[in-house]
Amino acid sequence: MTQNAVRAALPEDRQESDQDPQEGPPDGGDVPVPEADGDRRPRRGRRLLKWSAAVLALLIAGSATAGYLYYRQLNDNIKRDPLHLGESKAAAPTPNAAGQTPLNVLLIGSDARDSKENQQLGGARETFGSTPLADVQMLVHLSADRTNMSVISMPRDTLVEIPKCTDPDDGTVYPASNGRTMTNQSLGHGGPGCTVATWEKLTGIHIDHFVMVDFAGVVSMADAVGGVPVCVDANVHSRDSKGHGSGLKLPEGTHPVKGEQALQWLRTRYGFEDGSDLARAKAQHMYMNSLVRQLRENATLSNPNKLRRLAEKATEALTVDPGLDTVKKLYDLSTELRKVEPERITMTTMPNRYVGARVEPTEDAEKLFRLVREDIALDGRDEKPEKKRETAPADPAADDAEIAVQVRNGTRTDTLAAAPGRASTITGLLKDEGFTSASADIVGSFSEKRTVVRYPSADLEGDARRVAEVLGVPASAVERSTEVSGVTLVVGADWREGTSYRAPEEDDKTPESAHALNGADDKACMRVDPAFTW
Repeated sequence: MTQNAVRAALPEDRQESDQDPQEGPPDGGDVPVPEADGDRRPRRGRRLLKWSAAVLALLIAGSATAGYLYYRQLNDNIKRDPLHLGESKAAAPTPNAAGQTPLNVLLIGSDARDSKENQQLGGARETFGSTPLADVQMLVHLSADRTNMSVISMPRDTLVEIPKCTDPDDGTVYPASNGRTMTNQSLGHGGPGCTVATWEKLTGIHIDHFVMVDFAGVVSMADAVGGVPVCVDANVHSRDSKGHGSGLKLPEGTHPVKGEQALQWLRTRYGFEDGSDLARAKAQHMYMNSLVRQLRENATLSNPNKLRRLAEKATEALTVDPGLDTVKKLYDLSTELRKVEPERITMTTMPNRYVGARVEPTEDAEKLFRLVREDIALDGRDEKPEKKRETAPADPAADDAEIAVQVRNGTRTDTLAAAPGRASTITGLLKDEGFTSASADIVGSFSEKRTVVRYPSADLEGDARRVAEVLGVPASAVERSTEVSGVTLVVGADWREGTSYRAPEEDDKTPESAHALNGADDKACMRVDPAFTW
């Protein structure tokens, strides 16, 4: 595809990139939320999956390109960055009965304009060399037994708390955000390792690796895969009277797209369903699933020259953590990913709600994160696991009176102020139960959706479990964390009143608001808005 064709394919993205202000102070703080202007609201995830589809496809295609992945020059192409730049890390998952652990890989799409090629694809001249944004963020979860894969996409303008991060190159310290700011700004706080730290803070999911790819890599790889079948239920032309739209023009039915049309499909909002970003994300999920199926079948990668070009262009576009910094390591990862059949891949979008022109995670998002943390398949096809028998901690609990437990009031929510006096009330309850060393933290301000007991090291696990047992807090809410220095009870928003804790009922069904799409669904077809048909 010529550069002119690339430019022609990108007017909507470039226009949106030029017009999108970067809200929120760089040092954090609650983001002032402007009123939506009619077009602003649905644009929030305009590049969702564009980069990530190509990266995941490359990884899953591993065995098809194995013969070309050992060139030394490919290793030299790969850029490297530290995995985690924050101070607190999520605990690694416990191995299953067979000694297996899940694998979590964060895919990041950077809008970096640090080269002429990226600048041409990504935006206006004044953005050349500007701080990059993590405009695409997608967590790929491979189950411990390697039977299923779950994918969670997060909108670029999700409001989150970015933790303190230190730039590994120059030592610059970026303080934790004072309140919430857009998640895509995390990349500018020292690199992809801060995006990883932000995800771990929000989700509690331990992340093993990251893979970051830029604009140019996606465009370079688009033609190499030979075309991806997509479907529309009517003729579609994504262009309105004001010139808005991607320019995509397809007749009704299923057609392979590549090059310019593939880029248009990934960007199309005007013309699909209600014209919202949710519709665009749905189209992108369909594209990604279809791309994975094509690559697994190796239908378009039999030409050695195409394979070589794909490998070269892909590695030139990648930045990874040290655990993936050679082609051999990437190939090993692809081998693991290829163990999952398409029918056991589930694509989801993090459930969210609008806050003005921005979005925030909902209760359903926390449920989705829990399912991933507990390695529960999002397609619902796992056999019902046997009830886990709790193993005794390495160190048994001390006497109740000797357990020093700090109690925090975490009942503050996005819509409610903290319930007054909860830390003192529950501290009093613990003292009545014999925990005479309990103390209340009446200084900090915390927010926790559910009540949790945290402990910093294995020698305090028994103490933490004992506290939870006495209060009726389930064992699943006892977790190891480097964010605390001793046994810490955080009274969550699910316990705003009373002295008897009632654990919320849980089911393991994927929330409907996650808009799950199965990887084997080759009948999925985008509904066309009648105003954009021809």
